[in-house]
Amino acid sequence: MDGVQLVVLDDVGAATEAAAQRVAEAVDRGGAVGLSGGSGPRPAYERVTTLRPDWSRVDLWWIDERCVPPADGLSNYRLIREALLDGLARAPEVHRVRGELPPEEAADEYDAALEGVTLDFALLGIGPDGHTASLFPNAPSLDVTDRRAVAAEAGMEPFVPRVTLTRPVLAAARTMVYLVTGNAKAEAVERAFAQPPSPATPASLVQGRQTVAILDRAAAARLPGQ
Repeated sequence: MDGVQLVVLDDVGAATEAAAQRVAEAVDRGGAVGLSGGSGPRPAYERVTTLRPDWSRVDLWWIDERCVPPADGLSNYRLIREALLDGLARAPEVHRVRGELPPEEAADEYDAALEGVTLDFALLGIGPDGHTASLFPNAPSLDVTDRRAVAAEAGMEPFVPRVTLTRPVLAAARTMVYLVTGNAKAEAVERAFAQPPSPATPASLVQGRQTVAILDRAAAARLPGQ
């Protein structure tokens, strides 16, 4: 993937710390910050509550959300609230996807809220199938260029409808950081960063104006030179 800076660190702990530091730097700059859910970034969010307890200069957006109520165990809002927001001394302005609504209605509402918004920073992961955000392999959502957020069907478990930011919104992000760790992600990392871009690997199609991939050695194992 042209233009992606690869940062390969010894283990999950080092990668988590590096990602937390990048989020902390984004908090210092302020502006619009987009965060992803999932188990991978959770320790980084917990670490950031110590590094930067004041998020009052940040507008916080969700990269994607599962269409469940905000207290549901599958909710990305709930994960970020528990791991990050509940531990802050000063909270950001929160712009959550209302996952309790029907998917199309939630997507329309979020699309309207994003009008005029450019992400200053976005933190993403990569699934074992190569998806990022809720942009799944060969999904119609990959081709959407006239919306900022769309409803999307899940391409892997949990099989619940999603709302996701679209490729143009993510491409406009001033700084994009991928955090990817573990052997299970090595093949997807290879396809995303060492093979030609393809809709079969959505992460290969998604990069911001400046893109950094923070990997542990296990996730980077199939990259050339690693």
